[in-house]
Amino acid sequence: MLKILIFFLLLSLFPLKSEFRKIENKAFDVKEKLTFDVNYGFVTAGIATFSIPEIRTLAGRKVYRIRFEVNTVPAFDPFFKVRDWYETYLDVEGIFPWRFEQHIREGNYRRDFSAFFDQRRNVAKTTEGVFPIPPYVHDIVSAFFYVRTLDLSKMKKGDKIKLQNFYKDKTYDLEVLYHGKEVVTVKAGKFRCLVVEPLVREGGLFKAEGSILIWLTDDDVKIPVKVKTKVVIGSIDSELTSYENLKSPLKAKL
Repeated sequence: MLKILIFFLLLSLFPLKSEFRKIENKAFDVKEKLTFDVNYGFVTAGIATFSIPEIRTLAGRKVYRIRFEVNTVPAFDPFFKVRDWYETYLDVEGIFPWRFEQHIREGNYRRDFSAFFDQRRNVAKTTEGVFPIPPYVHDIVSAFFYVRTLDLSKMKKGDKIKLQNFYKDKTYDLEVLYHGKEVVTVKAGKFRCLVVEPLVREGGLFKAEGSILIWLTDDDVKIPVKVKTKVVIGSIDSELTSYENLKSPLKAKL
């Protein structure tokens, strides 16, 4: 009861926002689905998917329900079973999140976290408590989809995109470092790509600076073609195997 009273007291301290930004989005739409093999060395250890199954209404706004899942394949389960999934509810017009969920099942480790982002009052109500947030703060999934909407054509090697990411109980700076262009071949084909590196200390998907590289197609859709993640021993590579229902033509495919 005391937590509820504190929450409503905090709400009264923040002014109510009625107008929101509008972001042009040529990158993704409802029904998009991207599927990846998750490889450890020469072994396919799991399957990952990004999907946008539907548009819902949340907080009086139209939102994309975006889901990320990663599961180990049955042959790998006896060694280290993974059943992770994340969801973000992303404002259709403004490309910012209203809700985020994280559900981790990795071996014996379990974690469940959720946050409602009151973007009108700039406050987050989470399973950890109630916290102030800056305008248009992101979760780690919504930040990735926001970056896909940006025009990266004028970026130079070493340039950074600066965002803010909320996780657990605080807001962290999130920078995306641009590394340049490369051509990458995966099961889904051969693509011209932009190489970016998220630099973030917390957020569930990306845990430490320098831990991950992402190859995005060099076109309007900017779908991830390859993701390379450093681990204690070696690295884990996720490679695109299939894609469905893209919003714009995939011009970067060779």
